[in-house]
Amino acid sequence: MEVLYNSTRSNSQPLKASQAILKGLSEDGGLFVPDHIPALDKSLSELSKMSYQEVAYEVMKLFLTDFTEEELKNCIARAYDSKFDTTVIAPLAEAEGAYFLELFHGPTIAFKDMALSILPHLLITSARKNQIKNEIVILTATSGDTGKAALAGFANVEGTRIIVFYPKNGVSPIQEKQMVTQKGANTLVVGIHGNFDDAQTGVKNIFSDKELAKEMDEKGFQFSSANSINVGRLVPQICYYVYAYAKLLAEGRITEGEKINVVVPTGNFGNILAAFYANNMGLPIAKLICASNENKVLFDFFSTGTYDRNREFMLTSSPSMDILISSNLERLIYRIAGNDAKKNQELMAALSGQGKYVIDEKMKEGLADFYGNYASEEETAAVIKKIYEDCGYVIDTHTAVAAAVYEKYQAETKDAAKTVIASTASPFKFTRSVMNAIDVKYDSMTDFELVDELSKIANVKVPNAIEEIRTAPVVHDKQCDADEMKNVVREFLGI
Repeated sequence: MEVLYNSTRSNSQPLKASQAILKGLSEDGGLFVPDHIPALDKSLSELSKMSYQEVAYEVMKLFLTDFTEEELKNCIARAYDSKFDTTVIAPLAEAEGAYFLELFHGPTIAFKDMALSILPHLLITSARKNQIKNEIVILTATSGDTGKAALAGFANVEGTRIIVFYPKNGVSPIQEKQMVTQKGANTLVVGIHGNFDDAQTGVKNIFSDKELAKEMDEKGFQFSSANSINVGRLVPQICYYVYAYAKLLAEGRITEGEKINVVVPTGNFGNILAAFYANNMGLPIAKLICASNENKVLFDFFSTGTYDRNREFMLTSSPSMDILISSNLERLIYRIAGNDAKKNQELMAALSGQGKYVIDEKMKEGLADFYGNYASEEETAAVIKKIYEDCGYVIDTHTAVAAAVYEKYQAETKDAAKTVIASTASPFKFTRSVMNAIDVKYDSMTDFELVDELSKIANVKVPNAIEEIRTAPVVHDKQCDADEMKNVVREFLGI
């Protein structure tokens, strides 16, 4: 059955998957959502015998219904290949009574690679399917990881350009070095004076600027997005939850149909939304555990039903989660509002105007599958140290937020269900925070001395993504204020 995509903010004409991928964001400012969540059409035992690539096809074919089998399999084969440093793509590691789903074995050692390795192929295929002649300009705001993963995916891809905005003082030194050393004539990286929400708001404003869109079209350009607001990012993320369940089943860790819990360190809400969609496809998930850092806007929302971004913005050791406007939550709000675009539009207008909105009791009932909590900086560091000392396993700061929240969930509920924790980044990406958590004696080392020490104590080879940037020259040094972002885009495109 064909899946079409609607905007969360209006009852405009539904689009095919390829059209929604190309647009990225709806013209009314809404996000594209599937008109229904398709059910898995292979049994869990059938899926348990498949490779990651095969599972990805079985999931994605149900959402991207206007792609042919050949087109989709070609995109998957090009995405999940030798650029990942493990043949299973997303291995599971057992530690401290949970299963850590390692989503960081791609070229930029963060979970964003799982979707951003395939998005360029989906986008180029979509452009061909829709006879697009314009050059596609990818415009992205990043809190650290999306930027590099998108740059790596789109660098030198014919018919595309990519512009990445990041908060100049809001990412880790390794994250920044990964971005500013990116090669590719079609790439631009810009540090903005502000935080991630400023960058994200600026990108959304550029997307909704109709005059600029018209001018770009005349010059042979059109925008698309590589942020998690693009359904071409969201759909591939559903795959690894299905794969994780299938893997546990194949290894005899669970029985077919047994419910598991999933814990996700959450900022922009795309990753946990993908788990929610997987659950609605028929994957047996009992609880979706939403883990926040000290920017606990989502914890407060799940506790009270009020989403309020009017608060101090905290810079933490888990910068990819330093977010107060969780864009993908809008997709869940639309769903629990009964797919009511008008009601959702009113709530989003309140968020834009007053910085907050409140959902009603009926909508709250739609959140029953979720549990929210948060971890302080001290709790995050403590769990890194504890897991290393207990198991010799080293996790990054974002994964540690999830592990700390899982501990709280267990203490509160005594729930003994098997649990998968989304491990969203390699500890090599946040070496100083990770090593300081294990022992403060490491603080006197340089960033790359810490990399080598981490490799030694964790008994893990230094990833290529880190080796490559040790001596790489800085290619991008542009900075601007948030209100200058549009001018930077015009300048790069020569319009």
